[in-house]
Amino acid sequence: MHGELLDTRVDVKVVLSGLWVTTLLVFAYVDIFGFFRADVINGVLADRVSGAGFTIDQTFLLLTTLYIVVAALMVAVSLLAPARANRIANLVVGLIFLVTVAVTLIGESWAYYIAGTLIEMVLLAVVVRLAWRWPGAARVAAGRDR
Repeated sequence: MHGELLDTRVDVKVVLSGLWVTTLLVFAYVDIFGFFRADVINGVLADRVSGAGFTIDQTFLLLTTLYIVVAALMVAVSLLAPARANRIANLVVGLIFLVTVAVTLIGESWAYYIAGTLIEMVLLAVVVRLAWRWPGAARVAAGRDR
């Protein structure tokens, strides 16, 4: 009853998908918490993104939606795409998101936003690292895939 627990290996596709889900949740909550800030609320009421200088219009909202949809689709891509395409997609999209998320820190002073964004960056860096080190058949056979 108190024996050793079995620790099973989780497939790289499942890990990548889970990292994208977690990243999306952090994205959402950091943005939601922003609506407790007067500068964000006042910016939205004035059709402006606080601090960034963007006008909130149909183009901005469409592009923002497409940006988030790409991350959301990575959940499915990570589970369903063949290994080679999956690896490339996670490397490319992970790096693009890592850079774009990092850029949002410029001029930011709120601790919750900085913390959330740094967590997003760590999650995305893990996505990129995991995709870069995607286990090959030879490495798995030799037991060097960790």
